[in-house]
Amino acid sequence: MHDFRYVSRKEAQPIKDELYQILYEVQNLVRDKFTFSFKPIGSSSRSMITCDAKSNIGFDFDINIEVNDDDENFEPKEIRTTIRNAIDRVAPHYGYKYCEDSTRVLTIKKVNTFTSRIIHSCDFAIVYNCTDGRQQYIRFNKDNNYYSWEYQGKGFVDLDNKIGWLKEKKELWKKLKDYYIEKKNLNKNPDKHSRSIFAESINEMCQKNGYHK
Repeated sequence: MHDFRYVSRKEAQPIKDELYQILYEVQNLVRDKFTFSFKPIGSSSRSMITCDAKSNIGFDFDINIEVNDDDENFEPKEIRTTIRNAIDRVAPHYGYKYCEDSTRVLTIKKVNTFTSRIIHSCDFAIVYNCTDGRQQYIRFNKDNNYYSWEYQGKGFVDLDNKIGWLKEKKELWKKLKDYYIEKKNLNKNPDKHSRSIFAESINEMCQKNGYHK
């Protein structure tokens, strides 16, 4: 059982500013190949950042990196490797470890060197928003050492509209906040990231309360 709590905006904002500064520098480093935009997503964009007081995971943030490569001049592996290498050049100057390259995201962590506890971390997903409204992300198949563009699962579809619907019904938005914390506290899968739990919480809350597109 975890002990997640919500982090105040005052606590989260300096960290967000630092992460943005890292990405501004990364943008400059990769500019000769391609450009990208970025934005916080999921709980990171809704003032619902959490921290587990019991375990060694700290605050967690989620940011999408959208690469401008409509002509597909670059292979998924080159894009992700270029961005990972650039982050590795910048992030350590701000006290972060080198990137961890997982299936869906690149993760950087700031660790207290005296206690070995994670202070906070950030997951970066490299995405492309398709003209049909769907989204793709660069997936790393570790078994085959292969990178590919894959469509996001159905659970990530139409989230903004669902969030808007829940916010209109203030009592449901409050219930969502409680439900999201509950799901994070009960989660036993260390490979399930906050963005996935957040999407699940929204979908389940909408399903239970009669959401129709």
